[in-house]
Amino acid sequence: MERAIEVEGLVVTYRGKRGAAVEAVRGLDFEVRPGEVVGFLGPNGAGKSSTLKALMGFVEPASGSCRVAGHPAGSLEAKRHAGYLPEVAQYYPFLTPLETLTLYGELQGLKGDELRHEAHELLDMVGLGAAHSRQNRTLSKGMLQRVGIAQALLGSPDVLVLDEVTSGLDPVGRRELRAVLRERRNRGCTLLFSSHELSEVEMLCDRIVLIEHGRLIEERNVEALKDELRRFSIVYRGQASMIGLSEEWRERSDGTFYARFTGKKGLMQAMERVFAAGAELIDVTADQGSFEDYFVQAIGRSA
Repeated sequence: MERAIEVEGLVVTYRGKRGAAVEAVRGLDFEVRPGEVVGFLGPNGAGKSSTLKALMGFVEPASGSCRVAGHPAGSLEAKRHAGYLPEVAQYYPFLTPLETLTLYGELQGLKGDELRHEAHELLDMVGLGAAHSRQNRTLSKGMLQRVGIAQALLGSPDVLVLDEVTSGLDPVGRRELRAVLRERRNRGCTLLFSSHELSEVEMLCDRIVLIEHGRLIEERNVEALKDELRRFSIVYRGQASMIGLSEEWRERSDGTFYARFTGKKGLMQAMERVFAAGAELIDVTADQGSFEDYFVQAIGRSA
């Protein structure tokens, strides 16, 4: 399997309130390799949920195609490989989490002791072991989100498609979710998820796919993007010029100099200049940069 997920020329349209066709996704192309963790990003209304629904076969594309594990989206073969968490997970209010997972497992063809064991194991994994017999109507939004995550993991799918995966989860829940998703990634599972929690994307993802108005804006390797966003700075005392090297260079009120650089190479060259001039290096700092700033600027460039 060369590609776990393929989206080619995807166009998704809906009927607007006045009957006119509205394009939610406009010729979108991207792919996800097996074992990769990809964050699917974009502002509200960018077409993320429509794309994920098309991937799961819940929405029929106007044109283009989607494939999961090499199979057409929505086919039985594709569904056997994929686990899905919708943006808003709704479950029968009078069932318990255990009964919910049992129902969904049976719909997938799971049964018997194996299904019961996996359901209990998953509920423990997402922190609902003690609440497995409570009715869904008594659960908080965050607890229902945990039920949805457990449901998506049923049957150990090769591909996980998760829409707004951290919705409703508190900081403890998000940390526990990261552990669950890392465990699945270590098993070789492929993850594609949307989230407005950019810190989660930064910690979990190998790559991001950024869309706006249903179109691809950028695809970026997360580690390379971190390097690009990272800024270095030094403080020194003495006569060492940073002309042509620093993006910001100024003398401070205490007689020391401050210089800032966009990359590690510039930092190393600056330190060499300081030492060569016989100046005193006082401090070196690194600023990791902001994924939020990147996101806002990238969306702004596409407008």
